[in-house]
Formats: sequence, C-alpha cells, structure tokens
Amino acid sequence: MGRTFGLMGVDWEQRVDFERLRVARLDRIKRLLRASELGSLVCFDPNNIRYITSTLIGTWSNDKFVRWSLLMQDREPIMWDFGSAARHHQMYCPWLDTRSRAGITNFRGGIRPEAGRAEDVAHKIKVELEQAGLVNDPVGLDIVEPPIMFALQKEGLKVIDGQQLMLQARMIKSEDELILLDTACMMVDAAYEELYKVMGPGMKENECVGLVAKTLYDLGSEHVEGVNAISGERTHPHPHIYSDRVMRPGDPVFFDILHAYNGYRTCYYRTFAIGSASKALVDAYARCRYYLDDAISRVKPGATTAEVAEAFPRAQEFGFPNEEAAFALQLGHGVGLSIWEKPVISRLIAPEHADVIEESMVFALETYWPASDGYQAARIEEQLIVTKTGAEVITRFPAEQLLVAGQRYQTVEGALPTMRERQSNLNRADGLLKERVKPNGTDRSRTRSPEPAGRRQARRRRSSR
Repeated sequence: MGRTFGLMGVDWEQRVDFERLRVARLDRIKRLLRASELGSLVCFDPNNIRYITSTLIGTWSNDKFVRWSLLMQDREPIMWDFGSAARHHQMYCPWLDTRSRAGITNFRGGIRPEAGRAEDVAHKIKVELEQAGLVNDPVGLDIVEPPIMFALQKEGLKVIDGQQLMLQARMIKSEDELILLDTACMMVDAAYEELYKVMGPGMKENECVGLVAKTLYDLGSEHVEGVNAISGERTHPHPHIYSDRVMRPGDPVFFDILHAYNGYRTCYYRTFAIGSASKALVDAYARCRYYLDDAISRVKPGATTAEVAEAFPRAQEFGFPNEEAAFALQLGHGVGLSIWEKPVISRLIAPEHADVIEESMVFALETYWPASDGYQAARIEEQLIVTKTGAEVITRFPAEQLLVAGQRYQTVEGALPTMRERQSNLNRADGLLKERVKPNGTDRSRTRSPEPAGRRQARRRRSSR
C-alpha cells in the first residue's frame, strides 16, 4: 500500500530505506538471472544500470550510452563509468567496493570507429567473462549501439536479448519503491494545484510547463522528463507536445506530467476547462471517466492485462482505423524507473500475449475521448498500485468530474454558468431572446425579458402626448 512522508531523511521516523532498496533490487535481478539461460547481463540502458548498481551521473547521460554495467551469475556487478564519475563512485558508493572502473564507449558515434572504442568495450567484458568461466554462456544485452554489438560478436560471444529479463525484474516493486512512486505522485498533486490556481485566458501552454517544472524542482524532483500541455483545438487530435498557444475562454486543456523522484516516475494526465465547458466537452470527459473507472475496477491479482484492456473502447469507436493508429490513447503501462515498463495494457496486444497482474505492480491507466464537436477532447490518467484485493489509486488531484479553472465571471444575476457554449449567442436562457413560432408557422416573434417599470411608464407618457 502506498505511503508518503516528508522529503528529508530523519532519525525519528522510518521512511525510505535506501540501503534496503539497493539490496532488494539487486537480489531480485540476481535471482532471475540465476534462473535464466543467460550467463551474464550487460546493460547500457541508464535505468537498468541504476537498478543494478544504484549509480547515477545525471539525466544528461540518458541518451548517450557512454557507460555500462556487467552482472554475471552469482557475482557482484561491475560498473564502467564516464571519466571522473568512476572515482566518485569509489569514494561514495561503498556497495560497489573495487568494482567501479573508468570506461568509455564510442561516444554515440562521435569517436571515429577506427579509434577502437567499441572493441575496447567488448574486450573488457570478455576478460571478465573468461575469469568467471562464463565466456561460452549467452550474454544478455538491453540496448546497444550496433558497433559495440558487432564487436562483442567478433569476440566470439553469443549475444541475445536481455531487456526482457530486466523488465521482468522491474515489474514487481519493493516497499521502498512503492513509497518513492507514491511520493512522486504527491509532488504532481501539488503541481496541478498550482496550475489550477492561475490558469485562465491569456496564459500560454509553455507558461504552464514552466510553472509545473518550477513547482516540481522546488519540491525536490530529480528530473522533469516532460510536460504535455495541450489546449483548445490542439486537443483533437492529440499532438503529444506543448506549444505557445494562448488559452481562451471555454477551452479544454489537458496535461501529462512526467518527472522522477529518486528515479521513480509519474505519468499523470488531468483535463480542465478554462472559464467554462461546453456540453460536448462535459460529455467527452464523462465518457473518458467511465472507461477509466471500468478499467480500474478490473485490476486485481490474477486478472490479465487483456481483461483490463477489454474496458477500453475500440479504435473505430473514436475515429481511428485500427488499434495501432490509436495506440496510447486508451492504454495501460508499467511505471517505475522509466515511464513505460511492463505490463502494457492495450487492445493492440492479442489476449494470448497478455500478462498476469500481480500484487505490488505499479502502472498507469489512461483514456481519451474526442468531443462531438470535432475539435475538443478530454484525457484522464490514474497511476495505481496493485494490492491484495484490487487497486489503490495514488494520483490524488480530483478528477471525478471536469474541473473549471479561471472561473470568476459575475453577471447582474449571479455567477456565469460554468457549463456553456463558447459562442455567447448559443447560451440563450429560458425566456430571453428565445424564438417562438406561431402554430401556423407564418408569424415569427421573439419573447424578451420583462421591460423595467420606469421605462414602461416613460414610454406611455410619450405616446399620450
């Protein structure tokens, strides 16, 4: 079950135990490696490296693939890292002991192939495998640049896919991982609160992104991976990237906030209306919520991801030719050290390839529905922990009904309704400017609001003169 605490370490309360976290993660992948056909795992994916070695050198390195780790059967991991980072690990990561070493790949192709960096990486790995007597066993790789894979094969190593084993390890979360994931969601709760306070006509999508990033970093976020901020006509179809569009009265706007707290991510959509919402948007939101709640209700240990996916509408029901074209609009996906992990829940995946849901999995469920007017849409997402009996939602910013932000308009008769059309002429109240047609259909007149008494008396005086 999820829990959150303060964001500091203290001596008077048991919070996240990072030593327990490191040991639990490494023990889990060791057990799975022992039971597999692999003799070793070589990882270049920074999330897998962190899971195995509990090292980090900054999010700037996430797409560089300049560092790697080696985990061999019944042995402790070895880490080759970027320049002085290896020495820093020697000083401040005692769990690595003497196994933190300097190493560099081909700098994502920046170093000329003739310099032999790929061959050097392969040779370093082969030396360790020979010493451990594992050189003839399959080597699992997660992600790798082709020159390095070719160099490993040239060394005579049998290279196969190791990413599936790593994702299997990361699928079930420990007690400390659950706390970190819940805390990451708590921080996004706060970001949505800040957005809700200030959103209104005239605010730009990119301003919202800046506010979210500042709120999260102020709270201690390690990395704001991305913020989708999509408003107005941009909500359908979903472009998956924010712009400098200025919000207007009656606009829908939805956000997806992705960030990491001590490595653990969020994927967390919310939809708002600016000032007011049309009936078409309200209906789309209700449809979104219905599918999402149906999916959540199906989550429990022993159920399959295919059973949950059945709650989602088919692609053709909301304007797409097939499930591939609509992928990610009705979706479930694991969340942990990255925002897309196992399990994946989608109608695109055939039922025979479904995963069985287990306790302590953490995943997000997200739905989308276009409004009947053809240019608006709603999007909602909840992140949840699988419990013994069902699911606990850990994304707590209110989303049961569509929220209206920036609503502060008062008329002479009271507050302006928050459900109204964007065009004022479409918001005729009963008895005001309402057309009335006589039964014969020939004489058209309008009923108007009652004439003020003072004006009526003045008109009568003028007509009597």
